[in-house]
Amino acid sequence: MVDLLLAIAHHLLAFTLVGALAVEFAVIRPGLERAQVSVAAAADAIYGMSALLIIIVGVGRVVFGLKGWEFYIATPAFWAKMAAFGVAGVLSIRPTIVILKWRKAGHAEAIPLKDIEKVRTALKAELFFLALVPICAAAMARGY
Repeated sequence: MVDLLLAIAHHLLAFTLVGALAVEFAVIRPGLERAQVSVAAAADAIYGMSALLIIIVGVGRVVFGLKGWEFYIATPAFWAKMAAFGVAGVLSIRPTIVILKWRKAGHAEAIPLKDIEKVRTALKAELFFLALVPICAAAMARGY
């Protein structure tokens, strides 16, 4: 039963994370207005909390899951999945810093297009690496 609950939580958190990133990507685009920055900041906070909880629940799945930790550490697809998630996490740092900077600035100045483009590029890269996670998970479930 614990394995099932951890799996459900893990999947729901993953969908939450991707949804939050999709909101960020939809909101942060050319023409971004200061009023929308709070939406982006909220989505970014949800993204960060989801990522943290995914890690916690994921560790729980490795330790308490039916397959046992031995399965995970011996599976190359598991490590590829961890690497993809880790890269996405590192890529998320810059957008978070920029969004916080925008929020702190308030309505004082217009958001430069080059800043928006840089954040969107990072978000696209995050989406790419996050797309690798379920691919690796499918391979992992089959013992690759």
